[in-house]
Amino acid sequence: MGKLLAIDGLNIVRRVYEASPEPDSAEKADIALRHALSSFRKLLATHAPSHVLAAFDFGGPTWRHALYPRYREQRAPMPSFLRDALPGFHAKLAGEGLHVLMLPGVEADDVIGTGVLRWLAEGRGDAIVASTDKDLHGLIAQGALVWDHFKGEWHDDAWVRKKFGVAPELLVDLLALMGDVTDGVPGVSKVGMKTAAKRLNAYGNLDAVMAGAGILKTPVGERLRAEREILYLSRQLVQLKTDVRLGVTWNMLAFDTF
Repeated sequence: MGKLLAIDGLNIVRRVYEASPEPDSAEKADIALRHALSSFRKLLATHAPSHVLAAFDFGGPTWRHALYPRYREQRAPMPSFLRDALPGFHAKLAGEGLHVLMLPGVEADDVIGTGVLRWLAEGRGDAIVASTDKDLHGLIAQGALVWDHFKGEWHDDAWVRKKFGVAPELLVDLLALMGDVTDGVPGVSKVGMKTAAKRLNAYGNLDAVMAGAGILKTPVGERLRAEREILYLSRQLVQLKTDVRLGVTWNMLAFDTF
């Protein structure tokens, strides 16, 4: 059986870059990308995959912006020095035997979600996602595992339940209810993680919560009813698109560990 390692490229790169206290500069970008390359090499050595999907955001608007123009409007843009240095970094990854995937109109998360679910559906073996992005943790419900490179720890079903208070299959519904400030996903006003988890665990899923909200005579019930449209929009925004045309074969993603 094979083993797919799906790497959330910018999740690694941005965290390494932002961990450095120096002001933005070409030198800072160069140092960060050298450390990021070491991180990629360590991931490959640690997991010894048969196939690697190295996904990066293409940049520019995506289908989520078309759905909700305010999506990610508050997120700071990538530092120009880092952005300008990325093509050279991608070339170095190619030199390591990796096939970098960057597709316009979608995010790296969508690319990873599509690839991982396709791999698992075809019964090709284990699927590991290297990322700290909470959106990707929903893939655990489908049989994937998430690896936190920075803490050196596995994230599985039990980890998600402890961290978020719900099972992995309810993570999308949880994020829709509580929103995501980082990505500008609105969610329902004044509904945090604990309230969202309590409702989902009591009712079973978001649709059941909304069915019950019709007779819920509380401030939360009132907000759920009043903000129904924005809630379902939020669920669309946090849900991975898993039918992306990747334009690659498994043979193109094969990785020689020797």
